[in-house]
Formats: sequence, structure tokens, C-alpha cells
Amino acid sequence: MLALLSVSDKRGLVPFAQGLVRRGFRLLSTGGTLAALQAAGVPATKVSEHTQSPEILGGRVKTLHPRIHGGLLGRLEREEDRAEMAAHGIEPISLVAVNLYPFRQTVASGASEAEVIEQIDIGGPAMVRAAAKNSRHVTVVVDPDDYDAVLAELEKSGGVGDETRRKLMRKAFAHTAAYDAAIAGWLAGQAQEPFPEELSLPFRKAQGLRYGENPHQRGAFYREHSAPSEPSVAFSKVLQGKELSYNNILDLDAALGLVLEFPEQPCAIIIKHNTPCGVAVDSELERAYRTARAADEVSAFGGIVALNREVDEACAKALAETFLEAIIAPTYSAAALQVLSAKKNLRLLEAGPALASPQARPRVQLDARSVSGGLLLQDKDAAEPPLEWKIVTKRHPTAEEEKALCFAWKVCKHVKSNAIVFSSGDRLLAAGGGQTSRVDSVKIAAGRGGPALKGSAVASDAFFPFRDGLDEAARAGATCVIQPGGSVRDAELIAAADEHGLAMVLTGVRHFRH
Repeated sequence: MLALLSVSDKRGLVPFAQGLVRRGFRLLSTGGTLAALQAAGVPATKVSEHTQSPEILGGRVKTLHPRIHGGLLGRLEREEDRAEMAAHGIEPISLVAVNLYPFRQTVASGASEAEVIEQIDIGGPAMVRAAAKNSRHVTVVVDPDDYDAVLAELEKSGGVGDETRRKLMRKAFAHTAAYDAAIAGWLAGQAQEPFPEELSLPFRKAQGLRYGENPHQRGAFYREHSAPSEPSVAFSKVLQGKELSYNNILDLDAALGLVLEFPEQPCAIIIKHNTPCGVAVDSELERAYRTARAADEVSAFGGIVALNREVDEACAKALAETFLEAIIAPTYSAAALQVLSAKKNLRLLEAGPALASPQARPRVQLDARSVSGGLLLQDKDAAEPPLEWKIVTKRHPTAEEEKALCFAWKVCKHVKSNAIVFSSGDRLLAAGGGQTSRVDSVKIAAGRGGPALKGSAVASDAFFPFRDGLDEAARAGATCVIQPGGSVRDAELIAAADEHGLAMVLTGVRHFRH
């Protein structure tokens, strides 16, 4: 029996090869894989010796040969295939262990375009696809994590069963599809083409989930093959707690996205059902968290928290006072971990030191949403708060009001439309969103904020279609307003703001979030 081994990921290679030899396989190999086997004393034949054809073009052509692909594709149940293989001296290949050139790793390393292109594997995918197509006779292994199972089955029954070979076939085609998707994505990026005619999304399953949004829905979590340089939920380290749920992951991502809006100061975010219910900045992280929690202590119960500085003991003690589902932070001190370890089910995620950087910013990326029969794709809403805005009222905002307007505008982007946010310069006071009318969102926020809204700034993610929403905001205590403008009734809104003595600025930028 012949087995062909040619891998870039050499985890477990030598023990696997030794196991195959013990079970009667003769090994074919190439390049670095052959060198690794020979260094370990594992007998293997160079592919060029087997094919009696030299490697050419600097190693670009090694395995693209009838003695390789005929050995992989021969249908041994057919007499005519067996006869043709015998006539051409082609021996069947029973097992292939191949994983592909490290294309993604080369891209991530910052290599030149020529170096990246050289890591586009040709022979490897051809062998994987050939072996997978002929899975009735060939076992194809693309993941080193499957080596032990294959060896165990060979030990137990002397061969690899149909069910296992079909499972490995599915995995092989997924492997080459993801590889090609990574290449297509890189090429689109090189051409600065975010929306190509044919879209492939290469993601790898990170974990199965107990269920989706609800227990009757199935769920799984996928992530990119390579970790981004920016903080992310997908590549954060889980330090303790129950398994993350579908809803936990959604809320953690929402919390992380919002905390990245405030990199300059210690910031605390509390998210409930994908909506901010507490946001605050302060010179001390503990105070920022306590201030954020005070905005809506009822909603904070069972919430998700994001913090942008290391959690120290004082902050950990404050966090432990309330039942929380999960916390994501750059790092945790040893004393903080000891305090929070008492909360056995509390999920702690460590996003890494980059989250604590004053230069940390939301990652610019694409946002995908499925619809029946299709996919919507857009840029993430990464618009920065306006550095210049148009003041349209008689009264101009004060310096303190400008600070509050900027704060409210940052938060407003993360609230479901129709979004209304009341804030001061350092904290969320109240928010209303997800309503079918803007005035209802104002009323909800006003009811939550109460007397605390006196002297506040109010942000609206889109223009006020009528003055009623503005009237309600003024009645609640707002003294300044930030909104995109662009309504046919802008003049009426400006007159209403002047009537209330409000300062109002227009941004020309809308922040719908459906």
C-alpha cells in the first residue's frame, strides 16, 4: 500500500508516518516533508523517483504526473481502470496526507506580492481533490488532528471505513474551498475591490454552540483563519465561565465595538440584548464602570460588560456586585482574577493589550447579513464623530455641550434605529431605540432618564421628520442636539430649536442600525 505525505503543517507528521509504516504502508513524499521524515529515520521515497520524472520549474511541478494522479483517481472496482493502470505502471495510492502551502500565514507576515503568489499551491489542491473524489478507494487527510483517528481505525480493522473516508472527503473539499476563498479575497483586496462579482467567505468553525438565539435553533461559531491585529471577540482568550452562547457572542461584539469608540480614557460599556444600557468614561476604570452601571442598574443585571483597560482588584470587586453574563477586557490583574473566580459561571474574555491602547480603533471591515436567497454586504459604519459640524441655531453649543454632543453621537451609532441618546460629556444618561417612530424613542429615553436629563445633549441617528421629537427632547431637559439633518422640514426644526433655546448642529452623516 502506498501513502503520499506532503504537508506544510508538520504537527504530528513523524508519529503518523511511523504508524503508517508499522501498518505496512510505503511512503512517498516531497520537499520539506521528505526531509523531516528522513531526519526522523522514517523510510520514504522521493516522488520524483516514483514518477521517474524530475521536479521542474524550481519545484513548481512535482506531483502533477500520471503516476500520481492515476494512482489517486483509479477506480479499482473497474477492470478497465486496473488494466490501464497496469499498462502504464501506475500503482494505486491508498492514503494522502496533504495540507497546503501556508498562503494565509505568508499574507499575514507582510510578504511581498511575489512571495505571496509563490505560496499559491497548485499540486496540493489537485491531489486533495483527486483523492477526495475517489474517496471510495483513497483516504484523504488534510488536518493533523485526524491522524490519531485514522491510525486507530487502521489498527482496529486494517483499513479506513466508508463512513470515515466520506467524512474526510467532505473535510477535504471544504479545506480546498476555504483555501481558494482566501486567495480570491486577497486578490480582491489587492485590487481594492471589496464587493467582487463572486464572493467567497473563508471561515473556520471555532466551536459548536448549545443552540442559537433560542433553544429550538441550532448554532455554531465560525472565525477567520488568521487573527486580526485589532482586538476581536473571535480571537479573545476565554479565562473562565460557562460556554459562550450565541447571544453572548453577539452582545460581546456589540460591547467591544462601542468601547473601541473611546480609546483615550478608561471606559466601561454595559450591553443588554445588543443595546447599550450603560456607557461612561473616567480617569479610573472602577469609577467608569460604576457610573455606567448607575445609568440603568435594572438593565445592567445579566448584562455584558466591555472595558478598555486592565481590570484591577477594585474594578473586579465592583463587577462582582452585580450578576453579569460576560466581561471582555484587555487583561486582568492576578488579584482581579482571584476576586472574579468566585463567580464560577461568569465568562471572562481577555482581548489582549491592544484593546488598552489609546490608539485602539474599531476594525474597518465588511458587515454581512443573510436574507432569504441572498446576502447583504456593506462596509462597517466606521464614520468618526464630526470634527466639523454645521451649527444651524442662533445659540452655539458651549465647550461642555460640544463634548457631550460628541459623546452622544458616538453612542448613538450603536443603538438600534430609530436611535435617540441623551448624554453628558462622560456618560450615557438614557437611550431609546428600535421603535417605529422617532418621537416614541425620545419618550422612552426621557422616561428612563427622568430628572438626570436636565442640561443633557441629545443625539438622533437620523433626522427628525417632525418637530414633535425635538419638542419632547427639550421638555426632557436637553439643551443641545446633534443630528444629520436633511429633512424637508429642517427649517421648521431649526425654528423649533431656537424657540426652545437649544443649540443644534447638523452632521450630514446618518447612523441607521437595523
